[in-house]
Amino acid sequence: MAARSASGRQVARSRQRGFTYLGLLFAVAVIGITLATVGVVWSAQIRRDKETELLFSGDQIRAAIGRYYIDTPSGVHSYPPSLQDLLQDDRWPQVHRHLRRLYVDPMTASTDWQVIAAPEGGVMGVVSTSTGAPIKKANFIGADRAFENAECYCNWLFVYRPNMRARIPARNP
Repeated sequence: MAARSASGRQVARSRQRGFTYLGLLFAVAVIGITLATVGVVWSAQIRRDKETELLFSGDQIRAAIGRYYIDTPSGVHSYPPSLQDLLQDDRWPQVHRHLRRLYVDPMTASTDWQVIAAPEGGVMGVVSTSTGAPIKKANFIGADRAFENAECYCNWLFVYRPNMRARIPARNP
């Protein structure tokens, strides 16, 4: 009878170990699923932040192109020959800047924007070289309304056209 009770205790311990093992596996699975969900949400938030930064950077470059086009010493409007001319406008005898620095394209992490050439020469806009699909598809404002339902960031064209004159903020004195 003593042998029987010892083997009964071993079976009970064996069952307890099995339940503990299953509980531990279940906990690891729940933690893994939770971390995967957090990773997806975090990744989407990072992309949204980059999109917001892309909209800001593109709008700043578009506005600088507009100021270059409007603010001319000779009265003859022209687009800048390159993006570098927005950093220092050599048409003026004194230092004249339309941008303090060339913004980084947050989607590619470089300043290698694809330049959109004006029909009469010069740079009339920029576009990201990223082919990623945007999260934001609607609710754009102002000149960015053309971005609605775009297939990729390469369709977000930050272009200055002379009829946009009223939307370009004035240069700080």
